[in-house]
Order: sequence, then structure tokens, then C-alpha cells
Amino acid sequence: MCGIVGYVGKTDATDFLLQGLYRLEYRGYDSAGISLMRDDGLLERRRSVGRISNLESLVRSSPVQSRIGIGHTRWATHGGATVANAHPHYGGHSEHGGLSDLALVHNGVIENYQELKHELLMEGYSFQSETDTEVISHLLHQAICKNRLSGTFEEGSPVSHADALRQVLVRLRGTYGVVVMFHGKPDFLLAAKCGSPLVIGVGQGEQFIASDPAPLYGRTDKVITLVDHQIAIITSRTIQVIQRDTGTVQPSIQVLSQGEDSHSCDGHAHYMHKEIYQQPEAIRNALRGRLDRDNATAKLGGLNLTASQMRNIERLVLTGCGTSWHSALIGEYMIEQIARMPVEVEYASELRYRNPPVDKQTLVFGITQSGETADTLAALREMQRKGHPSLAICNNIGSSIAREADGGIYLHAGPEIGVASTKAFTSQVVVLGLLALYFGRMRHLSFEAGLGWIDALEGLADQVEIALETENQIKELAWELKDATNVLYLGRNYLFPAALEGALKLKEISYIHAEGYPAAEMKHGPIALVDEHTPSVFLISKGLVYDKIMSNLQEVKARGGPVIAVTDSMDSQLEKLADRVILVPSVAEPLQPIVSIVPLQLLAYHIALLRGCDVDKPRNLAKSVTVE
Repeated sequence: MCGIVGYVGKTDATDFLLQGLYRLEYRGYDSAGISLMRDDGLLERRRSVGRISNLESLVRSSPVQSRIGIGHTRWATHGGATVANAHPHYGGHSEHGGLSDLALVHNGVIENYQELKHELLMEGYSFQSETDTEVISHLLHQAICKNRLSGTFEEGSPVSHADALRQVLVRLRGTYGVVVMFHGKPDFLLAAKCGSPLVIGVGQGEQFIASDPAPLYGRTDKVITLVDHQIAIITSRTIQVIQRDTGTVQPSIQVLSQGEDSHSCDGHAHYMHKEIYQQPEAIRNALRGRLDRDNATAKLGGLNLTASQMRNIERLVLTGCGTSWHSALIGEYMIEQIARMPVEVEYASELRYRNPPVDKQTLVFGITQSGETADTLAALREMQRKGHPSLAICNNIGSSIAREADGGIYLHAGPEIGVASTKAFTSQVVVLGLLALYFGRMRHLSFEAGLGWIDALEGLADQVEIALETENQIKELAWELKDATNVLYLGRNYLFPAALEGALKLKEISYIHAEGYPAAEMKHGPIALVDEHTPSVFLISKGLVYDKIMSNLQEVKARGGPVIAVTDSMDSQLEKLADRVILVPSVAEPLQPIVSIVPLQLLAYHIALLRGCDVDKPRNLAKSVTVE
């Protein structure tokens, strides 16, 4: 959600800023802009609504050579998607002719911006946008002016500018990642972070700033990740990091581990298609080195709790948002069945405010692909505040949640660029399967049963590869469903959360309304939607509830509803009743959602293509949701 880039160095900034913004498109945005400094020290900006290509055309048509600049992609929160609301925003009284005292970009939300804006209006500041960000810009200008009057401001000193920024930040309530450049100061940028990620790329004679590492690949392999309440003074040759309340700290330089090729489509038309096909390898990566046949258990070294502490855990809480919440539901079913432990799944956005009673022997897992999901991070912090060990299941090494959790498990799925999550979902379910095995062997699960579960996990990637072979069938089905206005996804037991996830994928990228539902609950309301124009996608496995879900299918068929069955087992009854049957491999029942979700991901993808939708960058959505 929103993206930031910045550059100070020895070459022209424009190319890095534009390339960086293109690489941040996956985060979601509806407008974009950059600000550069002219040779005379004046600031110029270019802003546009829509795609980065619109901004690039604007920038290339009237180029500015500059060795310093900042850029931003905006996902609208305060105020609509307009040029006036696009970043960067200026600060100061000189809002005319495109000139100003400073330019600022911001990710996050300032919750008390209205009262701060009222104060600034009373002091004569005018506002050109509806954003909360412009408040920060004017507050910083105000702080610099006051410090000048008091004699505490040293002209040209980056430290004096940083101190003025510190005075502003202590007044803000909410989240922010900000980068600032100043009129007539071509040799430094300021950056600050609280709740919204920022990384600094360390170069030779040049430095880079971004809201995540994507723009840095191919530019540098060394990064500094800012933590909350840190301010950085960034020149072409030096980086000074200041803790807001305690002073200068020594920054930790880390090696950037993943290469630039992660951000190409590798022959696929879209990132989403590539990532669907990466799922077998992502599953293998999630399992690699974590299966212990000698003891028929899982090795999860990052949990940072002893075996004795783990045995004392009586209950798990799994929390996440969106797709991560769906994977948590499957995890709940697996852990309760295999480990015989009570599990509760909570929406992170509800858990952070609900204040439920939580027993002392409870372990909390926050599940998130990005590691920056604001609600999940806040829920984890709330649980930690109450003394509960809080761990993370996360894909993004070095993310906020990865740093703040007491421990956790990385997915190792590789960067996921498409906004609609695919390989992260299946990897999350695999990791939850490892947890089920781990806790199960600590309790009642026999050695033989543990080995059987390991066999099932090890064979899973091969079965997903077979499921990918349904794509040609799915392409045909997509032509039949592309004009639907409503689709029901129905499943029972482990396949109910998979139905939720399948419906979410269709909604996210094709903009067709879809509803995931427990098949047995359909007759308690959703059956009213069933008619000849409303397809129902049934997820069916040859398990305990097979006969029950076939009864539900017949209820839909009796009302003239088209039926698509995604199943691991074909029989004459199903062949007779279903209008379309998609056959997938049969695996251990708890793992069936991983195989069955593949054709649903492909279905959403191909319907979106036929409807002319932007598959990787669906409207109104962001990959990393860093605001509430």
C-alpha cells in the first residue's frame, strides 16, 4: 500500500525513481509523483493520476537533471485519486509557481491530522490537498521557522533539519514512513519510520531509499532497515541514524539476499500466473530441512521456545487478514485433528480491539505474507503486551513482524508480486501442516502416524504439479463464467476455507461478486440466490462428508443452478449431476485444499483476462496493507 523511493548520489535521479516506482506497482496505487531539484536549488515535481506510465510520459516530456529526488505511489485514503492529492507534497507558505521550501512523501495514516490542520490554518498556512500528509509538510516548515527564530537552527546543517523533523514526529499520532528533500539542499535527504517500512540501500557514492527492497535489486546488495522512531540523515556518502528519543545509533547493514530476476515474469504473461506455477517449488522450499524422519516430527528452529515451553502450551490463537485468515482456518482444522489442541482463529483487525480473555498457556501466531500488515502487527503487539508468546508465519525476511515477533517460521516462498496471493497461501498451509506435526508428536501422535504425515507432505509438490495440468480445462470454463455476476463457492470440512479463498480470488481480480460458504449452510440463506444464471463451484473430496456434500449439490441442481465440481474422485453420480467436473489429485484430506485451490486460482486468472482486468494490479487493492 503506497510506495516510496528516494535517491541522492552522483548520477541523474530520474531513472532510478521511475524504475523504482514501476517495481512498487504491485503494492497498489492510484496516482504517482516525483520531485527533483533543479541546478538553481528550486524543487520541481511531476504528478499524475493512474499508472506510472502516465507519470513517466510527463517526466520525459519536460526532463529535469538532478542528482537528488523522491518519488511516491499513492493508494488513496484521505481524499480521492487526484493530481492535487498525489505526493510529493510541499511545505511552506510559498505554494505558487511549483516552488516550495521542502517536498515530502509519506506512507501511513496520521490520525490526529484534523486538529493539526486546524492549528496550521489558524497560523496562515494554506492547503492544496485533502491529504493528511500535507499536514506533516507544513508542520516541518513551521518547526524550521520557529527554530530559526529561537536561534537553535544552523542553516545548511542536516542535523538541524533532522531535529526539526523530530519535533514534528513527536506530535503525530498514527503511522508514517516519510522521506523529505529541501529547497537548496542537494546533498541530503531525511527519512523517518513508525509502523510503515523503509529501507536504505547502501551504495558507493550514492544511496537509495525505498519502502521495500524491490527497487534496490541490481543497484546494491546492502541495506539498512529502519525501525520505529528512527530518523536517517542520508547523503551520497554517509548515513546517520538517530533514535528519536535517545540519539545517534549504529545502523546494522544487512545483505540483500534475493536477486533481480524475482521481479521479472520469466516468460509468463503476468506475475500471478508465474506465481501460481511456482507453487510446487514454494512448497518444497517450505519443507526443505524441516522434516525429521528419525523422530517422525518437524524441525522448526525459529520458534525460540524450548521443547519444555512448547509442551506447556495448551491453546493456539492464529490471527491474520484476508488470504492469511483463510490459511489459518485450514491450520485450525489440521492442528485440532492431528495435535488434538484447541485452536482459535481471529481476524487481526478484530483481535487488536476485542480484548478477549486469553489463557496463560496460549501461544499466538500472526500469519502474514508481507510481514507489514498493520492489523496483524497491532494484534501481535497487543498479545505481547499481555504477556503471551507471539510468533510469526511470514514470507518477508526483515519485515516489521519478523523483527518484533518472539520467533517464527519463514515461508521461503520468494517474492510474491501479484496482489492476489497464490503461492504464499499454499506455503502458509504447508507451514501450518508442519506445526500440526510438531505439536502432534509432542502429544499423542504415534511415530507411524507422524511418518505417514511426512510422506503426505513430501508428495504434495508433485500433486500440485499435476493439478496445474487442469489449465486448459479451466480456460474453457472461464469462457462460460466470464459474464456471470455472482458465483457461489461451496465446500465442507477442510474444503470450506478453500471455498472462501477461491471466492476471494475471483472477487479480487475479476470484480465478479463471489461468496464462499460452508455447503451445508447454503440452505440457511444463500440458496435464495440460486438460479440458472448463478454458477456454484463445489469443492468435493472422497472423505467423511462426501455423501453430505452430494446432497447439497443436488439441492442446487434441483433449482436449475449450473454446477462446477472440483473433485479428487469421479463417480457416475457426480458425472451425471455436474455440468463441469475438474479432476485434481487425491492427497491426505487435511492437505486437499492445497491441491484443490490451484484450479480456482487459474479460474480467477483466466476470467479476469477475458474481462480485460489488470490481473496483477486490481483496482482499489494493495499488496501490503500498512494502514488500518
